[in-house]
Amino acid sequence: MSETNSSQPPPSDAVEIKEPSATDPSQNHGYWRSTWQVLKTLQARLRFFVLLAIVGVVIGSWSTLNAYWEKWTRPVLGRDEEGASDVEFFCPMHPYIVRDKPNEKCPICHMDLAKRKKGTGEVEPLPAGTVSRVQLTPYRVVLAGVQTWESNYLPLTKEIVTVGSVEFDETRYRHIAAWQKGRIAKQYVNYTGQNVAEHEPLALIDVRFSPELTVTLDDLVRARKNNDPELERSALRRLRVWNLDKEQLGELTRNGEVHNQVTIYSPIKGHVTKKFQKEGSYVDEGMPLYDVADLSTVWVEAQVYENEQALMKTGQKVEATALGAAGEPPIEGRVSFVYPHLDEASRTLTVRFEFSHNEKADHGHKLRPGSYATVKIEIPPSEIEALSDALTEKSAKEITLTTWASSLLTSAGSGGVTALPSWISLAERMAATGQGLVLGVPDSAVIDTGSLKIVYRESSPNVFEGVAVRLGPRMTERGGTQAFYPVLGGLNAGDKVVTNGSFLIDAETRLNPSAGSIYYGGSGGKGESSSVPARPSTPVDVGESDYKLIAAQKTCPITGNVLGSMGTPVKEMVNNQAVFLCCESCEKKALANPAATLKKVEALRAKAVGENHNHP
Repeated sequence: MSETNSSQPPPSDAVEIKEPSATDPSQNHGYWRSTWQVLKTLQARLRFFVLLAIVGVVIGSWSTLNAYWEKWTRPVLGRDEEGASDVEFFCPMHPYIVRDKPNEKCPICHMDLAKRKKGTGEVEPLPAGTVSRVQLTPYRVVLAGVQTWESNYLPLTKEIVTVGSVEFDETRYRHIAAWQKGRIAKQYVNYTGQNVAEHEPLALIDVRFSPELTVTLDDLVRARKNNDPELERSALRRLRVWNLDKEQLGELTRNGEVHNQVTIYSPIKGHVTKKFQKEGSYVDEGMPLYDVADLSTVWVEAQVYENEQALMKTGQKVEATALGAAGEPPIEGRVSFVYPHLDEASRTLTVRFEFSHNEKADHGHKLRPGSYATVKIEIPPSEIEALSDALTEKSAKEITLTTWASSLLTSAGSGGVTALPSWISLAERMAATGQGLVLGVPDSAVIDTGSLKIVYRESSPNVFEGVAVRLGPRMTERGGTQAFYPVLGGLNAGDKVVTNGSFLIDAETRLNPSAGSIYYGGSGGKGESSSVPARPSTPVDVGESDYKLIAAQKTCPITGNVLGSMGTPVKEMVNNQAVFLCCESCEKKALANPAATLKKVEALRAKAVGENHNHP
């Protein structure tokens, strides 16, 4: 029975449990299938993010990719066409954009292209005297409100306006005192301010209280009666002590008798500014009687600033207007005296102006002593030493017969006379200055850095160059109010200078050096950043007379480097001829073979003249 029960199958609801086998292929297939499903899910999601990242990179670099595409797909020029020009044009903001035609624009920023020598990757150096250069897009020019003004010869005058106090003319002011002891018997002028004529009686003095004078008068009368010339001369010599003239002596000794009253007369025409005594008062020798002032001439003393003292000259014509006579015609006068010392407290110089009363200029006592007056001095350009000295210095350097002949000989080999333009320009300036015309620029165009005065000049459309200029004193246009600076050097007539927006252009070259660093001598470049603004290839601390020689030579005859690329060019006299070198280390080599050095310099200058002739 027990065997039969043990062989029977288990009930149908029982579950058979098997142990998993490591070698079961069905179990392995399910594991890898699940793993593959997970990887496929991750792949789909990663593909989405990768595509999204690629789209973002393409969108962000689309302009750059497009520029490279245009560069790679640009057709190659033939040999004849390629050798037709030795320059190429590139974008200042994107130097890797290069074109062969100047009329194209940058496909990225749409700026005009700049010119440089082909194949070298270098741009042309900045001209002598140019400290920076920047090119702006038309949009930025409009946004900055840039306005230009064409420099020209203008009727300028230096105007100095100051306020001074009206004073008495000290040379026409008299203090009348008593020369004799006595009592005032009568006053003909008995109030302050009374007008008196010259030699008009002022007072009558009784001199009986002066015994010395009475005794001397007795001696004079007795000598004349006794016909004693020696005693008469002695008496007259003693009477001179009391300042008695012939008329007063005749009054005291008339009819051969001594009289005790003498009349005091006014020595000048004017008015009494002060009456010191009253009628009946006793006076001693030297006691004051009257002060009389002649107002036919008055002084105005005013202060001018220290920087204007060199402009003040004796004899200059001036105009004055009394503060109480506004709206009336000004009164003409002249500078009569310039004080030789300054006021240390106010740092001003006192100048005296003289205004006379005559038939042609009758001020009618509108300038009253004690009042204030506004004085205006207009100084023409011909009387300003800074302008005349600049022309004299320049003429001594450029118009001497020796220099002109040397320039003719230098340029004769290249078939051109380069000295004539300098002659004509300088003669034009001298003639204009004689007529009161000066080459000037508005004061709004000048940026004063302390060591330099810079004016931005538009050399070509939307290209601006910072030019170091030498300026004279601030002046105004005759009959106008706008201020100008006379140009002593750095600009020529017809140059377009920036009058509005110059500070923004200057900030562009300083804060964004990449705008100017692509020019030779600048800092930075593609892939670089620097806060140093572009500097000129030829620094501006060389004389003006050397600028043209440096521009004509361009490169160093020893090393071939561009002049100014290694700092200020070194001037060396070789056989009495000026030769410019890139650095001091070239001096020995230049002097070792002077003939070869001069021959090389002549070739460089002839080459520069030929380039200028071929590319006007």
